[in-house]
Amino acid sequence: MSSTKNIILTHQEINHKITRIAYQIYESNVNEKAIILAGIDSNGYTLAKKIKTTLSKISDLDITLCKVIIDKKHPLNDIKTSLKASEYTNKSIVLVDDVLNSGSTLIYGVKHFLNVPLKQFKTAVLVNRNHKKYPVKADFKGISLSTSLKEHVEVVLEGKVFEAYLE
Repeated sequence: MSSTKNIILTHQEINHKITRIAYQIYESNVNEKAIILAGIDSNGYTLAKKIKTTLSKISDLDITLCKVIIDKKHPLNDIKTSLKASEYTNKSIVLVDDVLNSGSTLIYGVKHFLNVPLKQFKTAVLVNRNHKKYPVKADFKGISLSTSLKEHVEVVLEGKVFEAYLE
C-alpha cells in the first residue's frame, strides 16, 4: 500500500518563503553588523545556507553559518556546533530548522546557545506544525499547518527541485 503525498510547498513557493524569511531576519537585525545563522543538521543547515545566500544579496550583514548537530531522537545528548561558544557570545543568532514538529529539537537547540550571553535569539522554520509539546515558537516561518499527529511533513531541499509534502 503506497502512501499518498500531498505537496504543500512547490519549488517556487519554497524559494519565495526563503526570500520572505531572509527579509524578516534582516528587518529584525537591521541595527546589527553581524549575525549567526545556526542551522540544525541536515535540512535546517541546508535551509540556513539558502537563507544566507538571499540575505547576502539584500543586506550588508556579516553572516556566519553554524552547523548544529542534535540527536533528534535523544535531544538530551551532547549538542555539537561548528562554532566555539566564544564565536557566538554577544551575537545575534537565528536558529534554523526545516520543520517545527513537537518543538523538542528547537528547544534543546535554543538551550544549547543560552550557555553564553547573546544579543538576540530568534528561530526560523520553513514549516510550522501546530503540535508542540514544548513552549517554543518560530519567529520566522514559511507556512503554518494544522496536521494530525499521524501525518508526516517531509521537506526536500537537495537537487534541482525543492518541495515540501505531507504524507
